[in-house]
Amino acid sequence: MARITLIEAVTLALAREMENDDSVIVLGEDVGVNGGVFRATAGLQQRFGPDRVMDTPLAESMIAGMSIGMAAQGMKPIPEIQFMGFIYPVVDQMINHAGRLRHRTRGRLHVPMVLRAPFGGGIHAPEHHSESTEAIFAHMPGIRVVIPSSPRRAYGLLLASIRDPDPVVFLEPKRIYRLQKQEVLDNGEALPLDTCYILREGDDVTLVTWGAMTFETLKAAEELDKEGISAEVIDLATISPMDLDTILESVEKTGRLVIVHEAARNCGVGAEVAAGVAEKGIWDLKAPIVRVTGYDTVMPLFRLEYEYLPSVARIIDGVKKTFED
Repeated sequence: MARITLIEAVTLALAREMENDDSVIVLGEDVGVNGGVFRATAGLQQRFGPDRVMDTPLAESMIAGMSIGMAAQGMKPIPEIQFMGFIYPVVDQMINHAGRLRHRTRGRLHVPMVLRAPFGGGIHAPEHHSESTEAIFAHMPGIRVVIPSSPRRAYGLLLASIRDPDPVVFLEPKRIYRLQKQEVLDNGEALPLDTCYILREGDDVTLVTWGAMTFETLKAAEELDKEGISAEVIDLATISPMDLDTILESVEKTGRLVIVHEAARNCGVGAEVAAGVAEKGIWDLKAPIVRVTGYDTVMPLFRLEYEYLPSVARIIDGVKKTFED
């Protein structure tokens, strides 16, 4: 069992499924010879050949459209979009074709593809490289949206996504690509999709987050514990469809809810979490729901990047608001 990073877990899962299933192929800009801009596909072309790990032109709409066609004809393509900031030409293909093909053909065709993209801030990149716009894809019918937050979950959730018969958008938080190492057993065992993961149990407040923000949220929970506040931390993991039941069970126990995400506040996924709890668990709440988020602006350049991203201090302040009279 090797101790590996999140990016290495992605590579491990890709290699495992390519070894197991000849219909799995990888394609995208610089994924072959160079192994990807973040090295997620390093060594795969040498191992599986250029017919299964293909470098493409700089044409995101073509990458997605070609993948949808391949998937509809029995292959399992895994296209990579180099940065989430370049993903918008893909939206047309995903919403009009990938998400609708099963419905359009009354089940005759389906689209088993996994669209991978690094997303989020924190690496001092230009603004077109730092988006957190997962809510766009969460709003698309027929599209599953998955975001890992650790090496083990990256490995297990990516395997599950590749094996899913319908399209998955798999967003990788690049700020934590190499932030931690975990022991990951390369046994081909997938983790369940459409479920939350409780990372820390607590009794006083529920913290819901996903992606890179799990690190700040867990640190905030540790600091709160020193002040006598017991925080339960939940990793949403599958953004859509959302496992609201796990969140409701936690809120029933704690009576308080704080949602943390780095995406802009307006119409973010956190608003959907809050609405779901307000509809089905409002009588369990002892205080108004609090959101700690990015701002409704373009991600700033690197000097102000960490002013934009929610910090441990901002999360703690958000929790304390739920205890105010």
